Amino acid sequence: MDRTLTVGRALPALSLALGLTLNLAWPGAQAQALDDPTRPPAALWAPANTTPVVAARPQLQSVLISTEPGGRRLAVIDGQTVRVGSKVAGAVVTEIRDTAVVLRRGKSLETFKLYPSSKTDNKADRKTDSKTGSKQE
Repeated sequence: MDRTLTVGRALPALSLALGLTLNLAWPGAQAQALDDPTRPPAALWAPANTTPVVAARPQLQSVLISTEPGGRRLAVIDGQTVRVGSKVAGAVVTEIRDTAVVLRRGKSLETFKLYPSSKTDNKADRKTDSKTGSKQE
């Protein structure tokens, strides 16, 4: 038996090996990359908008009124605790009600409600009498 390879027998094996190598190197033959389902959305990776966000107007967040006669009245507007006479965004706090705060900006008055979507008018917003501690209509 002859152990030497002849060119006629080696050619099919060589062409098969070359075909498999080229097939694996071909980009279309490789599997597609899968998206990671646990990766955050691309919008979170996008660079932040460089323009500063300007609030349209201050937001009333909380009101604290003491039940004791002559007790304190506080409000939280945009994270800042204010009293009557305090300044907020260029306006002066003139009145703190149960569910609203009145600010004076120049000659105009602005009322900021705790629940802006409520359809109550200013008459329905009750005030507490500082001398007696009772509610007024």
